[in-house]
Amino acid sequence: MPEAVPPPDTADVPPAVPPLSARAAAPTLSARSAATRQRLLDAALLEFSAKGLAGARVDEIALRAGDNKRMLYAHFGSKEELWLTVLEAAYAAKRAEERALRVDALPPAEAMQRLVQFNLRYTAAHPEFVALLNQENVHRAAHLKRSRQVPAMYSPILESLRDVLARGEAAGVFRRGVDAMQLYITILAVGHFYVSNMHTLSTIFGAGLDSEAALTAREAHASDVVLGYLRP
Repeated sequence: MPEAVPPPDTADVPPAVPPLSARAAAPTLSARSAATRQRLLDAALLEFSAKGLAGARVDEIALRAGDNKRMLYAHFGSKEELWLTVLEAAYAAKRAEERALRVDALPPAEAMQRLVQFNLRYTAAHPEFVALLNQENVHRAAHLKRSRQVPAMYSPILESLRDVLARGEAAGVFRRGVDAMQLYITILAVGHFYVSNMHTLSTIFGAGLDSEAALTAREAHASDVVLGYLRP
């Protein structure tokens, strides 16, 4: 007698009826549907940041949200689409706070210092953002490549940074010929690496790098590094 084949795991398989895409339908949602969608997004952020895309289960996300799987699929279509929506929302939240800095209204050196400080502090305050980015890099940005929203968010910040650099050059406080994209990546890196490797670095150096004193010291060092590079 042939060996019985166990049924496949259908926990993360969407229902047979093709669901409506949440990202397309979001602008016309009723207040009740919008609240449900937000609960699912909040629950998905917790589940994805803890377990990644592969480890997260739609059952657990729905349970966290107090809803059911069919509702999740009705709003998002698939786990992968939900992941992308969560990722886009995480980027959008960070960019909204970054825009609020109004660096265009600050003197050039102060604007740069605020950007460095903001990116370090935001990353330290939002480990879920670090987790999502690390996971998406594991997937080689396969999902982010489908997003039109996220690249569009970063075009304005580069323009703003170019303006700060130009004002700094004109005032004689910044060197000439600085690549805005490379500088922004450096500003991100001095914060992101510190936070994403905080536990291993703390263990290696026997220091509590997550303390307020350590963050303040890192903030000052990172600012000095960036402003030192920019000096004429």
